Amino acid sequence: MATTFQKRQKEMKRLEKAKAKLERRAQKKLEPRVAGAGPEISDEVVRAGNYGDDDENPRLESEPRN
Repeated sequence: MATTFQKRQKEMKRLEKAKAKLERRAQKKLEPRVAGAGPEISDEVVRAGNYGDDDENPRLESEPRN
């Protein structure tokens, strides 16, 4: 019968861990975002809509196109 108790303890620990994770996510959502925390994107790329055209990164004939 010891295994049943161990299983229950393991399940309780898993539930506590999941609850803590949800709390961390909720707290993270409430915190204000810092400007500039993400990756930098140059203004030229944004205005031109140039996000890595084929000219900059040519594909081989064997590579599929999306």
